[in-house]
Amino acid sequence: MISNEIANLINHQIAQEQYAAQYYLSMSAWFYGKDLDGIANYFRIQSKEELMHADKMFDFLNDVGAEIKMGAIEQPPYEFANATEIFVKALAQEKIITKSIFNILKNANNEGDFATVSFLQWFVNEQVEEEANASQLVTKIKMVSENPSALYLFDQELSQRVFVPNPVN
Repeated sequence: MISNEIANLINHQIAQEQYAAQYYLSMSAWFYGKDLDGIANYFRIQSKEELMHADKMFDFLNDVGAEIKMGAIEQPPYEFANATEIFVKALAQEKIITKSIFNILKNANNEGDFATVSFLQWFVNEQVEEEANASQLVTKIKMVSENPSALYLFDQELSQRVFVPNPVN
């Protein structure tokens, strides 16, 4: 069984993952409103991935016999100045998630909670990938945002993304 402190940190992380899902869904809605359905698709899938992350943490807490406490989720922003702002905010959101996961990992390590440390390794690897991808997309949107033809191609590129659930382990 994990400590109450670690369980509380993971419960908080579940709420953060759920907030991120709502935030990405809000970003998706903004792009749908601009008829950029491919970019909207990208953020819709990001939302689904965040919910999957929350589910993994929920299941982990259940598996180790910890109390699961669903936290409040605040309303995410829904008004954005432009597409570039959204991608910059998405990268910032990923960095927040990474920092929070690292905090849980640090505390679990300090407690000698090797089950949680092992469990969180998947999330560490996932966040490295998420931040790299988000950073690359910031670079791309900055290049194409003022060029309608390039933005169209970028939208088409992101329309190809499909949701693929990751294995539980």
